[in-house]
Amino acid sequence: MFAVFATLRKLFIRPVFLLPVLFVAACGGMPIVGSGPSINPSAPVPVALLVPHGSADANEQKLARDLENAARMAVSDLSGVQVDLRVYGTAGNAEKAREAAVAAVSEGAKIIIGPLHAESANAAALAVAGQGVNVLAFSNNPTIAGGNLFILGQTFDSTASRLVSFAAGQGKERILSVSANNLAGRLGRQAIEQAIARNAAVPAGSVTYEFSQQGVIAAVPKVKTAAETNQANAIFFTANTAGALPLFTQMLPERGLGRDTIQYIGLARWDTPPQTLELPGVQGGWFALPDPQRSAQFQSRFSAAYGSAPHALAGLAYDGIAAVGALATSGGRTALSRESLTQAAGFQGVNGVFRLLPDGTNQRALAVATIQDRKVTVISPAPQSFEGAGF
Repeated sequence: MFAVFATLRKLFIRPVFLLPVLFVAACGGMPIVGSGPSINPSAPVPVALLVPHGSADANEQKLARDLENAARMAVSDLSGVQVDLRVYGTAGNAEKAREAAVAAVSEGAKIIIGPLHAESANAAALAVAGQGVNVLAFSNNPTIAGGNLFILGQTFDSTASRLVSFAAGQGKERILSVSANNLAGRLGRQAIEQAIARNAAVPAGSVTYEFSQQGVIAAVPKVKTAAETNQANAIFFTANTAGALPLFTQMLPERGLGRDTIQYIGLARWDTPPQTLELPGVQGGWFALPDPQRSAQFQSRFSAAYGSAPHALAGLAYDGIAAVGALATSGGRTALSRESLTQAAGFQGVNGVFRLLPDGTNQRALAVATIQDRKVTVISPAPQSFEGAGF
């Protein structure tokens, strides 16, 4: 049991979240603004792309390039409409993001795609709210969404809803949630609880733990007691493989809560990094992921065009441009209004269909996968429209 501890000790030094843009603190609520600026249907649509060019972080520099390349690929794929893409660097800094947003709108941008971090997105959206310009940020932090700020990143709410709906349909409706006592854990637990309520599942308790190795160890007997007392037939973890998941999936089976007695479900991706697939405890667990076929097509095209695989977030830039293009083809002057952006039918993205919601969050069509013999197997395909199963 203890062989895993040395490796995990380093992982518990600091929280490592599901996405690099996750849960940066917001600077304040977003005001409700006008529905959006008018566009000229007979001219190219001016679109500002805010990415962290100039960041001191080498990883962010690469991500900035990938986001820009994905956006340019999307522009080239558009048919029947032209987009005038204007790229602004933010250096991964909220103040520079604010300045870039102001400059972009003053130079004619009708919509902003990006920036990366939640704090930067909040600053950019506030800066241009008075002009009624909408911002489609790369964040997945629901606490900043609203007003003229929409988030493109896959949210805990989308993931939890898909998985709880599937679990309930498989008879695994008595769900115990296990979450860290940090912001990511609290928001994850809230998403799970709301998904349980929406999908007529049964809450079977909730266990929180301190985000540390000792915190996880101390939580294991509490999870066992809660599962047995509440007759849970599924455990929904908010943890990812950079945090508590390896410990839980090793120690809980040793306490009699293995896959032969209870279903494990994960809010995070269990296929990244690839080494996770080797863990005995995750075999048979359920998690959600974007449409694998569409994701593979995008990755192949991107690699062929730019010589390297895209960052996991690069597809969000493509999706933002694709949404703008789809709306602009309508030919209407109000194509980029809030009403248009939140159309119920949604948009076709490189990772599957998605739609923006009136509260500024989004909903994405996801597949449900499991791990069998150390390989990912899709057990419920991603819906191809918002009339499909799982919504």
